[in-house]
Order: sequence, then structure tokens, then C-alpha cells
Amino acid sequence: MPVPPHRAHHLALTLPNTTAVPHFHRLAFRTPRKIFATLDAAIPDLNLMFTPDLRDFFCEQAPESFTSVPGGWGKKGATRCDLTTVDEPTLLSALQAAHALAAPHPKPPKIISFQNRSE
Repeated sequence: MPVPPHRAHHLALTLPNTTAVPHFHRLAFRTPRKIFATLDAAIPDLNLMFTPDLRDFFCEQAPESFTSVPGGWGKKGATRCDLTTVDEPTLLSALQAAHALAAPHPKPPKIISFQNRSE
């Protein structure tokens, strides 16, 4: 069953620390670190910022719904999701995978150095 753009928008915003911001003619979903997906409600499609391995996985699992974005972005892993053919559980899985890649990296713990002082 297709996923309407308003539902894709809602699903993306359910992910932790996600905001929606304008991005050219699309709406971008981002973590504090970076964009993980962009939505074009007019087409309707969603571009997901994957690694090449994740792109290949989703394109193999649901080739009717996922294709590589043409050009350099696609070579880096950007993937187009056709909202007219994807089902909601598959879309949510794809959004979660892209979101995980864009999530802020945890800060390493501070190491306190104790110097040996001779008095």
C-alpha cells in the first residue's frame, strides 16, 4: 500500500532529534548533525542518504520502490524511494537506517591526566 507524503513526513519526524527544514524545492529531515532524507511531496518521493552498502540492500530487497539517485550522490549511497510503491514498514525501516547514519556521534569520555609531581 502506498505511503502518502504527509505520512512519510510524520514517520520521519517520529525519529529522535529530527527536524524538518526547507531544502531547495524539497523538505529535508535532519538530525543535529546532518540531513538523512529529503521529501518531494509533488512527485511523491523521498531521497535517503545511505551508504553504498545500504543503498544496495534496499534496492535489492524492494527494487520497485528503491533506486539509486543518478550521478555523484547516488555513487555515495543516496537512494530514491518511490512513495507510490513502498509499504509503510519498509519505509520506516529505511528512514531508521538513514537516521542512524546521521545521528550525532557520542563524545568520547574525557581522560583526566594525573601528573606525578615531585616536591
